[in-house]
Amino acid sequence: MLFSLNWLPVVVSLLAPVAPSPAPAVPPRAGISADAPSIDNLLTRLSAAISRLQTLRCNVKASERHGGKYQQVQSQMKVASSPLRVYVRNNNGIEVLWVQGQNDGDAWVYPNRFPYVTLSLDPNGTLMRRTQHHAVTDAGYGTIADLIRTAPQRSDAYRRSFRYAGDTTIQGRPCYLLRSDFPQFRYISHKTSAGETVGKIAERYGCGEYRIVERNKVDYTTPLPAGRVLQLPNAYGRRTILCVEQKSMLPLAVAVWDDKGLFESFEFSQVVANQPIAAAEFTKDYKDYKF
Repeated sequence: MLFSLNWLPVVVSLLAPVAPSPAPAVPPRAGISADAPSIDNLLTRLSAAISRLQTLRCNVKASERHGGKYQQVQSQMKVASSPLRVYVRNNNGIEVLWVQGQNDGDAWVYPNRFPYVTLSLDPNGTLMRRTQHHAVTDAGYGTIADLIRTAPQRSDAYRRSFRYAGDTTIQGRPCYLLRSDFPQFRYISHKTSAGETVGKIAERYGCGEYRIVERNKVDYTTPLPAGRVLQLPNAYGRRTILCVEQKSMLPLAVAVWDDKGLFESFEFSQVVANQPIAAAEFTKDYKDYKF
């Protein structure tokens, strides 16, 4: 669920190379004063702001690399927590609704094409994840929260690579510019234990599921046999840029590069956080939906 970079003027020098090439230059910093916020403080506040979200409405523009090509999508999104509920409609008219505890764990999907019937699909199944880096259950800021999260089995080297790179403005809003440079990014070998899944492995290494599946030709949910050797990234990216709105401490843009170039980018606009969303808007019979 992703799209084009309208924040290009802000980081134009970062975004030009999308194929393997020398690492793009970071945008000019706005000057970092002696009393600049610490990166630990900024990451803590960012994590806290995401964890406090009860509801979120936003538009998302995304660009994701699939098989060497980029897929661009614009989506309207609604998310509510406790229980988790997600509604997404993209610019192709495809609608997705997922509600925790309903529909046997499947998402309702209206494909907006013949035969124009609503499908029930596993949110981590092949059909839904074939052209998506992330599951619908990660809608909103789930992926960004995982980027900067620490876990008992996960090295914190990637998180510690982030730096405050100055201030910038996106969509007319003052933002902190956070940058990670992780030149030790590489693919490593992992021997599976009985019952491990791609999700568990991605959680351990903080590398995301998509590139494990792409590189090793496995699926997202099937338990893997013991002793299989997989190739997977040792971190989420070689370079990461996060633009975080100073007032809300929520991200407005993120871009991630790996060993092949730009891996994915997301821009969030018309963000409305923690404002009530009617329960009816997370039902398949809601008047504005086509399920």
